[in-house]
Amino acid sequence: MDTADKSKAAIHEFFIQFLQQKEEYESRISASYLEDIRKHIGAEFSLNMTELHTIACIGEQEPINVTSIAEKMNLSKGNTSKIASKLLKAGWVRKAQLNDNKKEVYFRLTPAGKKLFAAHDELHALEKQRMYEFLGRYSDAELELIKRLFADMVDFYR
Repeated sequence: MDTADKSKAAIHEFFIQFLQQKEEYESRISASYLEDIRKHIGAEFSLNMTELHTIACIGEQEPINVTSIAEKMNLSKGNTSKIASKLLKAGWVRKAQLNDNKKEVYFRLTPAGKKLFAAHDELHALEKQRMYEFLGRYSDAELELIKRLFADMVDFYR
């Protein structure tokens, strides 16, 4: 095996390890993240990460309909409708209609949903800062290579 093949094999192995570590991290962080959200809004609730991200999607785009939520979150319309119904029943979102379209149902956040959205945004900002600090160890040239690598990986997995 030549040097390039050894490097490719090592990269593949590190990538597999990265995916495993990322999955474990996401499991740990999800529980911690949801607990932090509970502290921020001072309420007992049972939301999963998809439901929380649906609230974020609605908060960023409101008013927004089920079709647009599904497209932005890469979910089926059926699954999105179920999530929206649960969020509506729990009081995080409300239905709305636009003046020029009384047929279509749109969603907006309730005051409680806005509070949850703000807490979610704050925690995402902390996670982003953590990533920026991690990337601070790399030079500009290395950052360009990393950026290109991740862009290529996104294309690879499409």
